[in-house]
Amino acid sequence: MSNQALSGQTSPLTAPSGLDADAALAELTGSSEDWLRRYGSSLMGVFGTPQRVLVRGNGCTVWDADGKEYLDLLGGIAVNALGHAHPFLTSVISSQLATLGHVSNFFTSPTQVALAEKLLALSGAPAGSKVFFANSGTEANEAAFKLARRNTGTVSPDGAVQRTRIIALDGAFHGRTLGALALTAKKAYREPFEPLPGGVEHVPFGDVEALRTAVDYTVAAVFIEPIQGEAGVRPLPEGYLQAAREITAAAGALLIVDEVQTGIGRTGKWFASEGVLPDAMTLAKGLGGGFPVGALITFGETTSSLLSAGQHGTTFGGNPVATAASLATLHVIESSGLLAQVRDMGAHLRAALAAVPGVAGVRGEGLLIGFDLDTDTAPAPAGGTAGTAPAPAPDGGTAAVATAAAVAPAPAAVAAALEAGFIINATGPHTLRLAPPLILTRDQADSFVNALPGILAAARATGTTGKTEGQS
Repeated sequence: MSNQALSGQTSPLTAPSGLDADAALAELTGSSEDWLRRYGSSLMGVFGTPQRVLVRGNGCTVWDADGKEYLDLLGGIAVNALGHAHPFLTSVISSQLATLGHVSNFFTSPTQVALAEKLLALSGAPAGSKVFFANSGTEANEAAFKLARRNTGTVSPDGAVQRTRIIALDGAFHGRTLGALALTAKKAYREPFEPLPGGVEHVPFGDVEALRTAVDYTVAAVFIEPIQGEAGVRPLPEGYLQAAREITAAAGALLIVDEVQTGIGRTGKWFASEGVLPDAMTLAKGLGGGFPVGALITFGETTSSLLSAGQHGTTFGGNPVATAASLATLHVIESSGLLAQVRDMGAHLRAALAAVPGVAGVRGEGLLIGFDLDTDTAPAPAGGTAGTAPAPAPDGGTAAVATAAAVAPAPAAVAAALEAGFIINATGPHTLRLAPPLILTRDQADSFVNALPGILAAARATGTTGKTEGQS
């Protein structure tokens, strides 16, 4: 990154003659109702109906097209590490884009090299380690999947047995492209796209002996998230990751740690897997502070040599703007002492949530927090009382599914929170997730905790059948 970019100074920008920015963006006005109607007629419905139309952000606050203000406690699902419109980040992006925006992968740039070096230093990578840049978490995991495929070879004297198996955990979410989807456990995501790339097996979450039994010399790699975000913010049991390191090393398998959601300060550490050196690590989400970027770090010369020239690539990965944004994000986290702030704020928020009536359990690390709602929080079904469900339909079919959704407290709480001006996320029928910007203040955290009893009361009164999982 140039000294100019690091200092936050931007190059003077002048619109070319005849071009008017106001005119170019003039059609970007309208009410939420207008935008949702246009959305429904122009975009694929893979995300369902958007909950709101957001038009502006500042710090931890966003505003919708109707002018309503919200405290963003989801941060684009753990993406907006520095909040919205952070002045240093936006100045660096603007400066870099005004200097050099994109080059093909026939070339490199100073920001690309500097970011790779910075990530290797932060991760304590040994000599011979390398970085591959992508644009998202699923792409980083696709690269890791191909890396695993290259960890092959004959493992029996007669050549009959090959190292082709890949192990992932029940509850895992590694992305939605085909290779990453094969690693993802949820059947609802997988089944519409089968057959998926083969050789992937899922073992019980947190069970060291099940992992030990599954991993032998036919296993190429084991993929693990230190905390399963999409499964409800579920941390690995103490000692599991170290045991996985020992088991994979003994079998010659790669240990690949997916830090897409947990990395870059989210847990109050640079990486949630700190203390265990894997063979590879994937990053994305918070790395660019909101600008699309992903990375695969390979540790040591042997693993780093598995993918050679021509065996993988990307058009936009590692472009100058994305890598400048990432350098700026890392610089702010480091220079502002945000890791300690995340640890302190996370401990405060978890303790405060645990004291709220209706909250059955709180877990997580740093500012990746999941909390469960007890059954008394569930909205009342038709003809019933709160916290109870009517008898399922005799056939156990769609009516039973609708009944279960109707009494799920977490989606109801998400809808009530939005009405109260807070953005949160349901990862399941009873579980809520928080992944706010790392700059969240105590006053902001307390405003949500103080509002939560009223939110849960509103959820009980109204109910909803909204989304019950994250979208990334």
